[in-house]
Amino acid sequence: MPERILITGCAGFIGGHILRRLIAEGFEVAGVDDFSTGLRENIADLEGRFRFVEGTLCDPQVSRRAVEGVTGIIHQAAIPAVPRSIDYPLTSFHSSIMATVTLFSAAREAGVKRIIQAASSSAYGDTEALPNVETMAPKPLSPYAVGKLAQEYYAAASARCFGIETISLRYFNVFGPRQNPKSEYAAVVPKFISLMLSGQRPTIYGDGEQCRDFTYVDNVVEANLAAIQHPGVFRGEVINAARGESMTLNELVRHLNAILGTDIGPLYSPARAGDIRRSQADISRAEKLLGFRAGIDVKEGLRRTVEYYRAVIRRVND
Repeated sequence: MPERILITGCAGFIGGHILRRLIAEGFEVAGVDDFSTGLRENIADLEGRFRFVEGTLCDPQVSRRAVEGVTGIIHQAAIPAVPRSIDYPLTSFHSSIMATVTLFSAAREAGVKRIIQAASSSAYGDTEALPNVETMAPKPLSPYAVGKLAQEYYAAASARCFGIETISLRYFNVFGPRQNPKSEYAAVVPKFISLMLSGQRPTIYGDGEQCRDFTYVDNVVEANLAAIQHPGVFRGEVINAARGESMTLNELVRHLNAILGTDIGPLYSPARAGDIRRSQADISRAEKLLGFRAGIDVKEGLRRTVEYYRAVIRRVND
């Protein structure tokens, strides 16, 4: 089991949650972030409790400083969002493929034993059959999906060629506290909650019957800890990290109304390029290889997330 762990993208949404969990459990931790999407406020209260390197992983010197002395890496750094990758494909390429190749090169030089990296369910594209099984042929529909798929291939090649143990965890629509609802490219759950808390109608792109496997962030943290600590040997495995249930966007709005005690209907706009229609994970490989099963269902996760944003609003208004 790796004893000294680096979290890339440690000031981001998921990376920040993983960082807090590892520190709480007594791990020796390092983090790296360039704050392109991560927020300083996400890690401000942790100053002095972990070794921090600021900069982009595309810079070989930054990657070398970040991996110094670590035995395992949890690689979360990326510029997320399918629409953003369509607007800025070159930026998306650098944040995923170039950053990953540079990081893995530094990790090889430093003798890192294991790398767990964030992959994406977007690699599946639109599939005729559900659930999405890791053995399905990938059909990426966006530059973001292509970049994430390339990371998987590079991780598998690094395991074969360089002997670094690698696992790629395919995330499915992760949501939860500290997710930024303000960005133009914000994920659907925090954006919907933020709007509905202020009495505004959320916009759904399409008819709202597209389904997603919404996965509460604590489940993804557990999957990463299970992967980094597992005593087995891994050689580039791809593993779904999700709850294994699907919900339409129309159902999401109904559930949020029930939690908020409101009756706010969505607005509808034309579907966006690159968005998939249906997504749901098969979670049997995660159970078999990692002994992992997501414990928090989407309704409980939504309740916890709403309470977090309500508390944020109360603090701002006090």
